[in-house]
Amino acid sequence: MLFNVGDYVTRKSYKNDIVFEIIRIDNDIAYLKGCSIRLYADSNLSDLESTDSQKVKEDYERILNGIDHEFELDRNEFFFLPGKVLHIDSDKKYLEKCLELYDKLNVMAYGVMIDEDEIYLKINDYLNKYRPDIVVITGHDAYYKNQDKHKNESYKNSDNFIKAIKEARYYEKNQEKLIIIAGACQSNYEELIKSGANFASSPKRVNIHALDPAIIASSIALSEKNKPIDIVEILQRTKYKESGMGGIITGGTMYRGYPR
Repeated sequence: MLFNVGDYVTRKSYKNDIVFEIIRIDNDIAYLKGCSIRLYADSNLSDLESTDSQKVKEDYERILNGIDHEFELDRNEFFFLPGKVLHIDSDKKYLEKCLELYDKLNVMAYGVMIDEDEIYLKINDYLNKYRPDIVVITGHDAYYKNQDKHKNESYKNSDNFIKAIKEARYYEKNQEKLIIIAGACQSNYEELIKSGANFASSPKRVNIHALDPAIIASSIALSEKNKPIDIVEILQRTKYKESGMGGIITGGTMYRGYPR
């Protein structure tokens, strides 16, 4: 079968579990980007099976349409001021979907697209510009199987995320004053946490959904200030739960006001 750049495909050897977009073809090898999973991959053309974007569209719609009931607030007498988010992402399409989620939940969020290897060079400029309560540092990553999972060179972009976290911690050391959510598919979870992230992926080196970092950020933005978050409940909102994301118990960032 003839494939072209931009086609939507799945991999037969992986039981067609993830929908990818073909971003490049070199001889008989297709280079792939997950449409809703933050993953790059490559595959022989012979292993690919054509699909369409409807499955991806339905996946995003299911999450976006079902997210409201997770954040029910008593707006009869009180008003609420959620925390402010700076979302840094290397992928334009993922960033747009995450901003759509923030908008749906009435969370003020600023989105910036930066390649993973440049985030650490630019993050402080944006932190100073937007003064967020929460910063998301994400994009794409991958763990190279059969290598030492504790070494950063065993990952595609974990080292870039670590450098960005350290720069953000240079800007604000207090993990209650600036909450950092970092990582992508299969990232080096332990090292991201040790570097200063409050939340990170991926404890079990599994893939994560494109919206998972934004779901964590929104959950913290909509949790009351000076009250510990329910970390178990928050992780349950993500696609792969505690296998895909983990973190430390911290306070929320939302103020409650009265009267409305």
